[in-house]
Amino acid sequence: MEGGNTVREENRAPDAHATGDENAPGNQPRRSSSESWDAEAQDNNIVPLTRDQAQKLFGPEVSRPSRVTPFKVVAAQMVLSLGATLLWWLFYKPPGDAALSAFLGGAICWVPSALFASRLKAKSGAETIMSWMIGEALKMGATIAMFVAVAYWYKSALWLPLLVTYIVALKTYWVAMALR
Repeated sequence: MEGGNTVREENRAPDAHATGDENAPGNQPRRSSSESWDAEAQDNNIVPLTRDQAQKLFGPEVSRPSRVTPFKVVAAQMVLSLGATLLWWLFYKPPGDAALSAFLGGAICWVPSALFASRLKAKSGAETIMSWMIGEALKMGATIAMFVAVAYWYKSALWLPLLVTYIVALKTYWVAMALR
């Protein structure tokens, strides 16, 4: 250690800002073959956990099947939507448009979810990433189409009850995940 510098400070590359040199080693990317990596090569080296390893890592309940099915989630979305619709009916004056808007907001959530769940049941055993992606695309398309339809045909829609009920129904997925 010279002049009170540590080994780390002595081995540090000169600061390009301090020297004013744009070609200083600190400004050049490292090209060492030992430090480079290939994402595909890393992906090919993935080894799945055995059941025993998974149980040690995540606990004994890791291999039990979930009690929550897609249809149970849709049913919960429907119940929450109807509950929110009732609350808007009871506490909003005048209640008619608020309750209908709330019901439509909930339906915008659970109708596409029911379509997706039906698609999952019909495709059981043949699930692929692409079929899930197509199902999600259909679900998003149905959701957007329903929002557009409400905006176009139901001119007296109240957007606060509609969006609040939609978000409440949408959060059912988080509750279902917690109940797993």
